[in-house]
Amino acid sequence: MNIPRSNFPRVVIIGGGFAGISLAKKLANRDVQVVLLDRHNYHTFQPLLYQVSTGGLEPDSIAYPIRKILKDFPNFFFRLAMVQRVDTSTKTLDTDIGPIGYDILVLATGSQTNYFGNSNIETNSMAMKTIPQSLNLRSLILENFEEALLTTDLKRRNALMNFTIVGAGPTGVELAGALAEIKKGILPKDYPDLDIRQMQINLVQSGGKILDAMSDQAAKAAEKFLEKLGVNVWKHVRVTDYDGYTVKTTTDLTFETCTLIWAAGVKGAVIKGLDANEFVTRGNRLKVNKFNQVEGFDDVFAIGDVASMNSELYPFGHPMMAQPAIQQGESLGKNLLLLLEGKPMKPFIYKNKGSMATIGRNKAVVDFPNYKTQGVFAWFVWMFVHLFFLIGFRNRAVVFINWVYNYVRFDREARLIIRPYKKQREHLHTSD
Repeated sequence: MNIPRSNFPRVVIIGGGFAGISLAKKLANRDVQVVLLDRHNYHTFQPLLYQVSTGGLEPDSIAYPIRKILKDFPNFFFRLAMVQRVDTSTKTLDTDIGPIGYDILVLATGSQTNYFGNSNIETNSMAMKTIPQSLNLRSLILENFEEALLTTDLKRRNALMNFTIVGAGPTGVELAGALAEIKKGILPKDYPDLDIRQMQINLVQSGGKILDAMSDQAAKAAEKFLEKLGVNVWKHVRVTDYDGYTVKTTTDLTFETCTLIWAAGVKGAVIKGLDANEFVTRGNRLKVNKFNQVEGFDDVFAIGDVASMNSELYPFGHPMMAQPAIQQGESLGKNLLLLLEGKPMKPFIYKNKGSMATIGRNKAVVDFPNYKTQGVFAWFVWMFVHLFFLIGFRNRAVVFINWVYNYVRFDREARLIIRPYKKQREHLHTSD
């Protein structure tokens, strides 16, 4: 990998997400050599991926080069690599660009979409965890309407204009709201020769509550906002199969759609070599102690979504969101410096700063530890928080200008089919 030898201990971080970047910053300009490996050369601000999917933002406004984030740190090295396996006995990583040794290993690999073993859904549905996936979804949405213009098959046209989102967490709720807004304000102008009123947006939740990690007050307000926007909210419905056209559920309810978006769950992205049952717990996450050490190791740590630190308050680990990842990265950075100095580490204590979701224009829900709000004020709070946590002045400025423009003009300029998306399998259905 052409990384120079150093007298400093080498800390290898796998993953340039919230947790990995947060940790790398804490180790900057210290007596350690930091090597960060990621399959992308940019950090993604995942909470705004849904806006890329629906044409509200271009991908470069929510991505930032990893090298630029840490360019002023002389002890930092970045390599574009896919980690294939870790050998803890030899303290070596196998990657697609060659092996690398470590003194301390930190897994900040994040999470990946969890299809719960359903291969049909995995093959035929759309995920939205990365920028390429969001661009694929954006292209598919627009291609569906282009095809709907051409087909004379009414059943096929309706399927092209129907969207089913599985999972009513923040991702599903925000995506449903964004689709409802483009249905109301943009698609009728772009496709005047289509009856956009026939477009259906179905949000399917297996439980009895949307935004189930938030308060009942927030969940009820969000559901009311969605219904006002024309979204069909289906609760107590579990999706069991999808062949690319028909969505089957545990009830008599079925949906005919060419686009099923899977937002029903995530699981930890564990590296081979640490994927044995003795290291992994619920949600395919690595068991870690209060210092983020993977159980059974002194020199292997895990932070962020891939780490499960069980406690009385969080029996199944901390929420798989940005704030726990950022805080664990900062905490581990301090602890690694203490460890290398021979001092005792301090246990991680999560400070819950709240959760939030936006449903659309002037519609959001916010749960702070001591305060809850919904509506216009919550929407402004949501915007401020997301702008604050974006990396880079340019990204903040571009996103803010886009939001102002979209609000004033009720428009989304980024509805472009830059690269056409083709499903892995074609399902051609015609009416009898």
